[in-house]
Amino acid sequence: MAETKNILSEEKEGILYLTVNRESKLNALNIDTLEEIRNIFNEVVDNKEIKGVIITGSGEKSFIAGADISEIAELNELNARKFAENGQEVFSLIENCHKPVIAVVNGFALGGGCELAMACHMRVAVANAKFGQPEVNLGIIPGYGGTQRLTYLIGRGKANELMMTGDMIGAEEAKRLGLVNHILATKEEAIGQAEDILKKIMTKAPLAIGMIVDCVNSVYNREENGYQTEANSFARCVKSGDYKEGTSAFLEKRKPIFKGE
Repeated sequence: MAETKNILSEEKEGILYLTVNRESKLNALNIDTLEEIRNIFNEVVDNKEIKGVIITGSGEKSFIAGADISEIAELNELNARKFAENGQEVFSLIENCHKPVIAVVNGFALGGGCELAMACHMRVAVANAKFGQPEVNLGIIPGYGGTQRLTYLIGRGKANELMMTGDMIGAEEAKRLGLVNHILATKEEAIGQAEDILKKIMTKAPLAIGMIVDCVNSVYNREENGYQTEANSFARCVKSGDYKEGTSAFLEKRKPIFKGE
């Protein structure tokens, strides 16, 4: 990984651990941190040693408490559009990554932090997690994809309520609404749960995992026929060596050895 100032990274047994490390700022996302995330995920795509990613925040109090308010306060109409588009581009890299990305949400996931978590393929929450899009309190709206992803994940009515009121919700309600996959008592246990999920996924065919990402994301793309994307992706899988290995292993009653080819 390239050298970073605001993100700690460690690769272990095929999993890349990323920790947003601005604890004194409640791990707020500034422009530099977003750029570091962009660069990391551009590397993840081509790094064959990395099979999955876990993202969390430094400390126990906050996953990511939002964007950096000091930067938001300096925006004008012209650069605000670019500011939002930049965040959207970075989070799209996460969402479209063919390797599974899990957010381990410890503490506050507000504003840009909630938006980053929603861009991940799954979310595992610590019991103290708090989710929200409180941008209306600043006279603005979510700008990093929050209006879209929150609506997709929890439905129009509840998304409208949370964004219009700026209210926070706890981990239990987030799970009930479908925003969170699992809740664990501690950060260590939550990371362990994320590791267990990734290790199971890592035993499957990498090409098929990537195709699932594409197909699921196509559900939310109005310009894309998701059924056609599914059929095309199915055909691509059948062309692969992993398909031959998977079917042969099943017939021979052995565990498959997938190579992502």
